[in-house]
Amino acid sequence: MSGLLRRTAAGFAITAILAAGPGGATPPQVAPTAPAPAAAQASGGFVAAANPMAVEAGLNVLRRGGSAADAAVAVQVMLGLVEPQASGIGGGGFLMHYDSETGEVTAWNGRETAPAAASPTMFLDDDGAPLKRVDAMRSGRATGVPGAMAMLEAVQKRHGKLPWNTLFEDTAAAAEQGFTITPRMAEQIERYAATDLTPDARALFARPDGTPLRTGDPYRNAPYAGVMRRMAGEGSRVLYTGPIAEKIVARTTAAPYAGAMTLADLAGYQPQEIPALCKPYRVHIVCVPSPPASGVGLLELLGLLERTDIDQRGPADPQAWYLFAEASRVMYADRDRYVGDPRFVQVPVAGLLDPAYLDQRARLIGKKASSSPPRAGQPAGAVMAGIDMTDEPSGTTHFVVVDKDGDVVSMTTTVETYFGSGRVVEGFLLNNQMTDFSFNPREKDGARAANAVAGGKRPRSSMTPVIILDKQGRFVGAVGSPGGNAIPAYVAKTLIGVLDWKLPMQAAMDLPNLVARGPDFNGEAHKFAPGVVEGLKARGVDVKRGAGEESGIHGVMVVDGVLVGGADSRREGVARTVAPLN
Repeated sequence: MSGLLRRTAAGFAITAILAAGPGGATPPQVAPTAPAPAAAQASGGFVAAANPMAVEAGLNVLRRGGSAADAAVAVQVMLGLVEPQASGIGGGGFLMHYDSETGEVTAWNGRETAPAAASPTMFLDDDGAPLKRVDAMRSGRATGVPGAMAMLEAVQKRHGKLPWNTLFEDTAAAAEQGFTITPRMAEQIERYAATDLTPDARALFARPDGTPLRTGDPYRNAPYAGVMRRMAGEGSRVLYTGPIAEKIVARTTAAPYAGAMTLADLAGYQPQEIPALCKPYRVHIVCVPSPPASGVGLLELLGLLERTDIDQRGPADPQAWYLFAEASRVMYADRDRYVGDPRFVQVPVAGLLDPAYLDQRARLIGKKASSSPPRAGQPAGAVMAGIDMTDEPSGTTHFVVVDKDGDVVSMTTTVETYFGSGRVVEGFLLNNQMTDFSFNPREKDGARAANAVAGGKRPRSSMTPVIILDKQGRFVGAVGSPGGNAIPAYVAKTLIGVLDWKLPMQAAMDLPNLVARGPDFNGEAHKFAPGVVEGLKARGVDVKRGAGEESGIHGVMVVDGVLVGGADSRREGVARTVAPLN
């Protein structure tokens, strides 16, 4: 269905619900009935992102008549300044775009690529054992060729309305003049940047006396401002050729564990327009990017849940969460086995989404969870690969933009681990996306890992930005989240809340997170409605607080012709319209 879905009218009012932020709004303890949005209506545009400064940068572009693609550039470069622990110009991402005039949904792959000289054994030590993950993540080998800005430039060239060189000045000015360190940024500097393993990042985020920046401290980044102005004038190629590219190569080929990136690797990077996977879910159509993103996993999970009665239940019903957990485990078993870069491995996308296969896999959801997690199935077109349980930390962010004409960008963007590799060039962090590959080229069963390292390959990603349509192909919503391998679960939870339980977007975001993968059931046990945790335990699902619980969901839905948006209260984001909110 991608590329051929059409609509004739783009106009709608826009309403944003501001998230309360950390310690603010609490998730509902029973099936919630949300109040009417207490926000002004406008028709000029909408932005939801993880930092108010990034939202304002996007809104400023929309106020000048810019498109969603224009605003997305401004949002991303500002996030690279004010939320550098999550994303930046040294990272990559996936983007979904909706064109209101044609109804076309397109997907873009700005994922980092492995250097040509990368080898399947690059994360093994001299004895053939995998490197310690912390050593690999901070190494020169960890960095792939960045893709976010090249992808955004390609999208903006096609869908932009303003000159490229007008999209960077807000960020350049903020970098020069400075801004105030937020509590979240300060906490993550203390935990992840102010260490001996990341001397570049430690210096970048230090006070004059060398101690880490704290909440309320001013922060300036003059080198980043310089990169912004160069990029405004010369385009994204400033990252891929010339002095900045030379510095990227120098930092990635430095010890410890020097990488193999070359100037040729940088100069040869190309973003990819990839198939948008659009599949029905009940009365809607859900569109996601194809592999190496994990959109196929999200669609499989929704397909499994469509074969249950979860839509007849609600967030206070333990059976609903049991169905969600067991369907998630089935999905992850398949995703972890099969999803990789389709240019290098055969990914059975059609087989994983085939109705007969979904029927078969849904039968694995019994009355009680087994202590042995489900194994991967054998969908049509599958070549049995090794099981891959790659750990993907949560150094990622998501944002949504809607312009006055109804064009939409839903983009998930990342530097991988918090602050990426910790290595810095001209005020920006380099990614460590290479550690999203399987460290072992083969698994314990001897099968080849679909996500093994190879030169020029893009690692599997959990990123899953979403565009939602009605059956007539009209835009009705967009959503996405950071969270490493928990992303498909976070996004699916939100979609179930909105599409099945008819919750407002903000209420759906605020539902407790539950990530069921393999033998583990991680979740926000303290946030479930009374009786849910006990009911889950009786069904064999013992929810533990653990890794992968911090989502950063941002999204919007059309409700009675009005866009109603939200921002995950677990982070510092907001959702705002072009018109000032009352």
